[in-house]
Amino acid sequence: MLPVFSSPMLRYPRWWALLAIGLCLGYAVVTVSRLPAWAVPAIAGAWLGAGWLLRWGAPLRPRPRARVWPWSLLPMALLGLYIYLNDSFGIVDLGAIFFHLQAGISDHGGGDRLVAAVLYTLSMLALLAAFTWLVRVDHRWRYGERLLALILLVSNPLLYGMTQRGAAIVTEDGAWLDRRYIEPEILAVPESPPNLLLLYLESIERTYADRERFGDVYADLDALGAKGHVFEGVRQLDNTGWTMAGMIASQCGTPLMPAGLLHDRQFEPLEHVVPGVDCLGDLLSEQGYRLSYLGGASAAFAGKGLFYQGHGFDSVMGREELVPRLEDPDYVNNWGLFDDSLYDFTAEEIRRLEAKDDGPWGVVNLSITGHAPNGYPARTCLERQGEFDGEDILYSVTCSAWLARDLVERLEQEGLLENTLVVIASDHLTMRVSAWDQLTAGERDNTFMMLGSGIESGTRTRREASMVDLFPTLLEAMGFTIKGHRAGLGASLLAEPNQQTLVERHGLVPLNARMREENALQQRLWEGLVPNQSQEREEQESPPADAQVVESPHDATGEAPASVQ
Repeated sequence: MLPVFSSPMLRYPRWWALLAIGLCLGYAVVTVSRLPAWAVPAIAGAWLGAGWLLRWGAPLRPRPRARVWPWSLLPMALLGLYIYLNDSFGIVDLGAIFFHLQAGISDHGGGDRLVAAVLYTLSMLALLAAFTWLVRVDHRWRYGERLLALILLVSNPLLYGMTQRGAAIVTEDGAWLDRRYIEPEILAVPESPPNLLLLYLESIERTYADRERFGDVYADLDALGAKGHVFEGVRQLDNTGWTMAGMIASQCGTPLMPAGLLHDRQFEPLEHVVPGVDCLGDLLSEQGYRLSYLGGASAAFAGKGLFYQGHGFDSVMGREELVPRLEDPDYVNNWGLFDDSLYDFTAEEIRRLEAKDDGPWGVVNLSITGHAPNGYPARTCLERQGEFDGEDILYSVTCSAWLARDLVERLEQEGLLENTLVVIASDHLTMRVSAWDQLTAGERDNTFMMLGSGIESGTRTRREASMVDLFPTLLEAMGFTIKGHRAGLGASLLAEPNQQTLVERHGLVPLNARMREENALQQRLWEGLVPNQSQEREEQESPPADAQVVESPHDATGEAPASVQ
């Protein structure tokens, strides 16, 4: 007899099957909970103990094996997909999944997750094989596994989210948010409009400023904030929790609600990104601004290039445009450029724009250092490594903060930031990282600070807000007069407190609930990509004269009687 046929795995398939199921069960529980990693073998051991006690796979009165396929296989695989997404990102955002599938994911930099994806796939295949063996051998599992299939489907947050989005189809009011949307409009322009430098720091949320939890990792941003105006309480609405969504929220004043089934060519890539609304670039371009975007990752990923090119930007530079300009072409990461290289190119671009002296300029920059799960710290940070190492996200946060401060101070020393508003913001809250348990232990908020022209140093404002409020705040900080201190769904955080934000007025949870039912705002964003939309929008935007709906009486235009909602 060949040795392979006498191996323990073949002689004791019952225990190998139960062990595979137990380990997968333990890992799933640890991933979606706050249990430590050592709980995996404990849960697997408890499962094996139950299997021994109840004789799973070896019943006292066995019945003939049945060559059946369990109903639970597909629900189990779908739950496995959710566990993988949860382990990768911490929060499973269906909007992000839908948007990236349509906007483009081929030029992503997540190569380090490919190994994890392979391991997950192999583990899932082992689990499905083990469970199939158990159902075929033990008739008791055959009788109960249909109920298990139903439980797995009902309890899967991934499917629960899909059904919630489906509520938009049958909701009685799918235009609640759209009625609160204010078309952005500049009513008056300052005598000398300032330049704009907008730095998005990938995943560097203001939560890291808590020194009790994270030490001095945020110290360099605190130092910058001391020279300007810091905003606290900028929360994360649904559909603003990934890079493109955060940039669109802060520049267009609206969450990024994916085109989804509204897109009239489901199997073709998007040609435009939120073409139905005017954003920061559109308004500044109309005022004669020369606008540039620079990011270390590919501009093709997730539609970044399409967004900026379609909203007033003259120059869009990503990995493909910048890597050939590197002195060391091998100094790149999975996504593209490290931030020390990117910031050097950003300084070059600002020098170029300053040298032309052809009206005000605006530069938007997206960093990569803080990207989950471990970040991409630049080699210029190695001398500042301190107590952290390259696998700890806190080291990457420290590096990102220092690089941003260094860039701003270099530009100041060169005199390149005269009459310039500098804005530093996180694009979104971070996804799952090594400090995840500490981050999620309390309330979280995004980084948002402004310094430079007309900004009083040492100012702090705490208001319950969201990323959509950055849009009107930036416009007013630049000296522009806008209608009612509002733009899009946002309210300027520089206005009087009676100009409440949506979060202040309604709360984060109710707003997120409204988001799942909204379809009119979604149609507005994707105007031109939605078939038969013009007639639908005309019907929605032409209420009777006595049906004006406003947030509060002082918001009424006076053009018609208004009801308050």
